[in-house]
Amino acid sequence: MVNTPPPDANSPTELPILKKLTDAYKLWHGFLQQLPRLSRYTLGAKIDALAAETIELALLAGYANRAQKLPIVQKASTKLDTLKLFIKIAWELKLLDSKHYAALVAPLAETGKMMGGWLKQLAKEAN
Repeated sequence: MVNTPPPDANSPTELPILKKLTDAYKLWHGFLQQLPRLSRYTLGAKIDALAAETIELALLAGYANRAQKLPIVQKASTKLDTLKLFIKIAWELKLLDSKHYAALVAPLAETGKMMGGWLKQLAKEAN
């Protein structure tokens, strides 16, 4: 067994927002296989791609220097809002049941609040 050191708490990979996003993605990944085949490869694939892009942008923002952070976080916020919209559409089409929808929306709503706070902080630092 290989002993690895604990992750650095200040590392961008340990950002709380990144943890929330990856937890939501793991949930989504489990639900994706339960979607009807046609929807899995259309709307399901779109949701999957948006989730992955949002995670990637949050990670990039964690590594970016101060001058580059704001536009990246703004783009991540837009991707997150789009992701939430497509998940809502999947629920409205009855591709996700209410229990799965609620399980996904809770961490994404919390992530949205965190993203909003991050944007506010970066905008304040920019002024």
